[in-house]
Amino acid sequence: MADTDPIIVDVRGLSCPQPVIATHQALGARPGGHVQVLVDTGAQRDNVSRLARREGWAVAVEPADDGFRVLLSK
Repeated sequence: MADTDPIIVDVRGLSCPQPVIATHQALGARPGGHVQVLVDTGAQRDNVSRLARREGWAVAVEPADDGFRVLLSK
């Protein structure tokens, strides 16, 4: 995978704190670029967004048929 390809983290169906842990691991593996996190609840969306912002990532959220797509970039 090229550094420009986004990492896609699918945490749909996982309970707290697993979505945040998986996102944190992905952000650690990619010091910059793009990460997409697929979540299925508002709580997951908010927790992942809060973590990413704290780590210095820009956050955008798109609705998806089965939840949300949290788009992270740095």
